[in-house]
Amino acid sequence: MSLFRDDGIVLRTQKLGEADRIITLLTRGHGRVRAVARGVRRTKSKFGARLEPFSHVDVQFFARGSELVGRGLPLCTQSESLAAYGGGIVTDYARYTAGTAMLETAERFTDHEGEPAVQQYLLLVGGLRTLARGEHEPHLVLDAFLLRSLAVNGYAPSFGDCAKCGLPGPNRFFSVASGGVVCGDCRVPGSVVPSSEAIGLLSALLTGDWETADASEPRHVREGSSLVAAYLHWHLERGLRSLRYVEK
Repeated sequence: MSLFRDDGIVLRTQKLGEADRIITLLTRGHGRVRAVARGVRRTKSKFGARLEPFSHVDVQFFARGSELVGRGLPLCTQSESLAAYGGGIVTDYARYTAGTAMLETAERFTDHEGEPAVQQYLLLVGGLRTLARGEHEPHLVLDAFLLRSLAVNGYAPSFGDCAKCGLPGPNRFFSVASGGVVCGDCRVPGSVVPSSEAIGLLSALLTGDWETADASEPRHVREGSSLVAAYLHWHLERGLRSLRYVEK
């Protein structure tokens, strides 16, 4: 029997029995972890209030055996709040839907429990912090998070040079299956011709050029979001359920 301590973001919760919950977290050192939190659904439980989605917490786990992830679910025995991002997210519909899509994305990209995913974890912490503070429009924060999640998992799209032959940009066509923009010679069936402004916006979101992103026109933002959703769908092999509720 072992005790483990880690900090993480609560991705989602599920009811268990009359008073317990199964908590799914993305942790710094152990990747995605599911654990049982006993008694957290009781009205007087302060412990449970810290284990809500969007919460950044320091958690202690009790596991049978020497590994945190094993046959059974470990117990969540202690929890200390590091940052309650939910307070700045759940009261605003646009932030809430964008944040929910971010949590779902992080869970989908960390489908193997117990495997560290430090870059994805840090990306999620930073994204939720930015979203909660209202520093940029929620849909822009979401698209930036989706693009960077794709990048840290090895699926970075190209928005300049041709994704197939490397021809220096700008290139006119965009192919989800090819990995981003492609030249005329590498164009494949299903390629689209987005506006240069939409491609420039996506490049800015991927690289963190918020001055350019914040100045983008709504029509180019919507166009860019459609490309991001299609690209994400291709690599996850199915879309995000929460993405359909996001306001554009």
